[in-house]
Amino acid sequence: MTYATSLVCRECGNETPLDPVNACDFCFGPMEVTYDYDAMRGVVTRESISAGPRSIWRYEALLPVDPEHRIDLQVGFTPLLRADNLARELGMRELWIKNDTMNPTWSFKDRVVAVASSRARQFGFETLACASTGNLANSVAAHAARGGMRAVVFIPHDLEAGKVLGSAIYDPTIISVNGSYDDVNRLCSELADARHWAFVNINVRPYYAEGSRTLGYEVAEQLGWRKPDQCIVPMASGALFTKIYKGMSELADLGLIDDSPVRMYGAQAQGCSPIATAWQAGTTNIRPVKPSTIAKSLAIGNPADGYYALKVMEESGGGAVAVSDPEIVASMKLLAETEGVFAETAGGVTLASLRKGLADGLIDREASTVIFITGGGLKTTDAIANEITKPIEIEGSLQSFEEAFAAAGG
Repeated sequence: MTYATSLVCRECGNETPLDPVNACDFCFGPMEVTYDYDAMRGVVTRESISAGPRSIWRYEALLPVDPEHRIDLQVGFTPLLRADNLARELGMRELWIKNDTMNPTWSFKDRVVAVASSRARQFGFETLACASTGNLANSVAAHAARGGMRAVVFIPHDLEAGKVLGSAIYDPTIISVNGSYDDVNRLCSELADARHWAFVNINVRPYYAEGSRTLGYEVAEQLGWRKPDQCIVPMASGALFTKIYKGMSELADLGLIDDSPVRMYGAQAQGCSPIATAWQAGTTNIRPVKPSTIAKSLAIGNPADGYYALKVMEESGGGAVAVSDPEIVASMKLLAETEGVFAETAGGVTLASLRKGLADGLIDREASTVIFITGGGLKTTDAIANEITKPIEIEGSLQSFEEAFAAAGG
């Protein structure tokens, strides 16, 4: 069963039933799912969680979906890798990689869509839709196919070819909008009022966002039921950042882990860094920007959860870092060369931000640290195609090999 009880406004506290609505009727603030934590205590235990499936559904009691409505692609419980090679390179004591490139459509978006699509089916929707910078469209198309639903996905016109293909294979209706993600999102917000479709990141957004909490649950469980000292998380809307923090806090509130502090650091590309810019300026007023970066999955110029991300930074004692496109590419290569993890550009942003934060003294080298790698590198090959080692070309003979290999320094 689910222990979800209602939706509550994050601004005014107005409470409403568990309906497909995103904004408060009273103050237009964002709505969030609430739970009966008192009823969970003593029922949701380490043992009950460990007995569950090796997916996000091991945390079913903490998710706002009745089990019979699940759309299940075996999402989640992805590897948490101890990154000793990378730690030595960076001069760190304890570094971990939460590798969400291993999800069914190779990004963390499978977590949020698994919850949103399941709840949409519970509401009786037949069409699943989204505004996307790529990864979300891939996941919506896949989950709609699995759930026997229609998919309509809206994307910016200049999206990476790998991400367009990653949606098209599931045969959704793809709408390419001549504009940025923010233009796409505005259009979808209008359509959500005009059509009876489940837009996972608009009218079903309160449920969608809850899926990101599972990253916090998994990291704590995989570390032996403890929090790390600090987390480095890529930020687009800021929702992932806040929900990882919420997930760990919930486990502490339920008595499943110690309530030790965890510092939260947000990572953005300089070409789209409204949250990091606000943090560096010491303000909670976020100024929208026009994105210009290779990290297109993070290219949201007007982040819906930016204010709440800043509040988490303040509460946790963390901060934010913004990095350049060349730093992103260099870090994508470093991650692959040291730990064998091929991340998309957002992963490059995360590692580059860690490196910069260490160099600036913002991030502690001696602390237990987790970096969140949220998408696979085959989706953004254009970003590094000209930066990698080219094959050595030879004839099919031993002599040709020896000559070429020697010439290449082998």
